[in-house]
Formats: sequence, structure tokens, C-alpha cells
Amino acid sequence: MFEYYIVFFILILVCGIFAGGVQAKLRSTYAAMSEIPTKSRMTGRDTAAKLLRAEQVGNITVGRVRGVMTDHYHPKKKIVNLSEGVYNETSVAAVAIAAHEVGHVMQKTKGSLLYKFRSLLVPIVNIGSRLALPLVLVGLILDLFVVTTQNSDLGFYIALIGVIAYGTSTLFALATLPVEYDASRRAKQMLLEQGILNEDELPYAEQMLSAAAKTYVASLLTSLVYFLRFALWVLLLFGRRRRD
Repeated sequence: MFEYYIVFFILILVCGIFAGGVQAKLRSTYAAMSEIPTKSRMTGRDTAAKLLRAEQVGNITVGRVRGVMTDHYHPKKKIVNLSEGVYNETSVAAVAIAAHEVGHVMQKTKGSLLYKFRSLLVPIVNIGSRLALPLVLVGLILDLFVVTTQNSDLGFYIALIGVIAYGTSTLFALATLPVEYDASRRAKQMLLEQGILNEDELPYAEQMLSAAAKTYVASLLTSLVYFLRFALWVLLLFGRRRRD
């Protein structure tokens, strides 16, 4: 069993290095693209407001939040929150990020199936993350004390439900990836159509959006490794109990 922990330690280390590299690339790209002003001279706030008007979405407001790259769309509050470095800035980074968040608005407004699926997963993931370990522990207790032939695998099956519950977070990370890429695709299209960026400026926006999207790839890989480790731990735990 020790060799499995070595393998997973290496995988987690690799994921950590990859995630650190992705974050460093995102920060450097954000810094570089923040130094390039747009020819339209539109701020992030102006960009979001113009795109919402152009798409005839009148029930969404544009707000401001503290932090760096803390931008997000809050569907329940119907607000696109832009960070301090995006809200009043006229850089390529600012308009690209603002347009990306409006891309999420359009996913919801136009009924994107990918967006709906990810939204449906949110409460499931919240419940699953809380129940995963307790279910495994209950399964282990039952496996220790329930010895009748017809119920001998009851604890194992309950533990498997716990593994599945734990895996919902990985499923959410997987569902998030195409949603984010689709929002970026919509953002680039809207920026060109509305004249906020021209063809020469678009590659810079693509660099910004691509760097941000890679953070979700890193999150997915890390989540997958942790899920596999958890699943294997449960299987080995019950397998060793059977041998004992």
C-alpha cells in the first residue's frame, strides 16, 4: 500500500507544480495585458454595460468588488462584479475579463445546456462533499459489525456511495471547463462585433482569456488525482478488511 501513496504523492506534486506555473503565467499575462490600452478607450465597466445593452439584457447590473481578478457573475443577485483592476481600467485585460463575465450572463440568458448542468451540480457538490467521509466511516463500521451473509457487503456499498459523493467535486470541475471556454468564445465574438477591440487587439485578449482558462485545467487535474486517491484508499481499506 505504501507504493500507492508514493505514486499519489508524485502526482499531487506534479499537479501542484503545474498549478503554480499556471498561476504564475496568469499573473504575468494579466500584468502585461493590463499595460496595453484599448483603442476604443472603453473601461471594463463600459464594456460590460455596452455588451449587456447590445444583447438586450436589461436586468443585470455591473458592480465593483475588491481584489485582483476577483471578477464574477452572480446569477441570483443578477450582477456582474468586476475587480478594482478591471472596473475603471481601459486595458485589453480589463475589457477581456469584463466580456468573459458577460459571456456567463449570455449562457444563462440563452439557456446554455452546459451552464445549466454546472448550475445543477452546485447543490449536489455541496452535499456530496459533506457526506463523502461520513458515508465511508458508516460503511466501515457496518462492515466491522454486520456479519450476516446476506448483509455482508452492505458497508462496502455505503462506502461506495461515499466515493461517488466525493467524486461530484471532480465532475463539477469537469463541467466547469467547457463552460469557461465557451464564455471566452462568446466574449471574443462580442468584443469584435461591438467594436470594443479590433482584429489587431484580439490576440492580446485571447492570451488573457487562455491564461485564465488554464487555471480550470489545473483545478480539474488536481481534483481528479485527489478523487482517485480517495477511491483507491476506500477500495484498499475494504480489500484489506476482507483479507483479514
